[in-house]
Amino acid sequence: MRNLILFFLFAVALSSCKIFKSNLMLKTPKDYSYDKLIDSLGRLDYKIAANDAIQYRIYPNDGFKLIDLANSGNQILRNELDVVVESDGNIKMPLIGRIPVVGLSIKEAEKLMEEKYAEFYVKPFVSLRVINKRVIVFPGNTGQARVIPLLNNNTTVLEVIAAANGIPEDGKAYKVKLIRSNPDPAQKPYVYLMDLSRIEGINYCYSKVQASDIIYVEPRYRPFKTILQEVTPVLTLVTTVLILVQFYRLR
Repeated sequence: MRNLILFFLFAVALSSCKIFKSNLMLKTPKDYSYDKLIDSLGRLDYKIAANDAIQYRIYPNDGFKLIDLANSGNQILRNELDVVVESDGNIKMPLIGRIPVVGLSIKEAEKLMEEKYAEFYVKPFVSLRVINKRVIVFPGNTGQARVIPLLNNNTTVLEVIAAANGIPEDGKAYKVKLIRSNPDPAQKPYVYLMDLSRIEGINYCYSKVQASDIIYVEPRYRPFKTILQEVTPVLTLVTTVLILVQFYRLR
């Protein structure tokens, strides 16, 4: 009995080591200072980021040609072009060359381009759409991680979690991390902690996600189950060896 108790205590001590928690990701120390979630995150429009693929349309006369084609009914609109935001934050556009767009909302980028194209067109109308936005979600069980494409510019945290089939049984709804890259690469990323286990956390759900955000639901750690899974094969092997030894002794 004493040996059994000692073995149990030894196993529990090991459960706090990396041996039994080697698959846990993005851990933060207990005294980690999380970034403050503010109401403005819920009202924050999508910001263009490096490597975004942008589909654009440009029309003169406040978009008159676009309206004309839409109403004609017998013509198919085929003037969509794609550009990729470069690592330095610029995109290369016809006639106006490279312009900085990283950190701008879609509306701000459209306005900037309309101002630039005003030199070449009468009252230019610019329409932009980011076509490769995505968020990475780790919904508790790291084996179920998913890359969620953002079809809308203002997708919320709740929509992304729903697209990842929600928070599984082994996920901590009270410990959801939203990890966002810092515009200054020399600084650490922003890490926001959200408690979605209570109705008071509903405001966090409406926070707008940005491209390449990481939503990490910390998984529940079950030491006894983990210990049992790790120890059972060893105990089975030892038991088998003892049975074989006993069998040969009786022969």
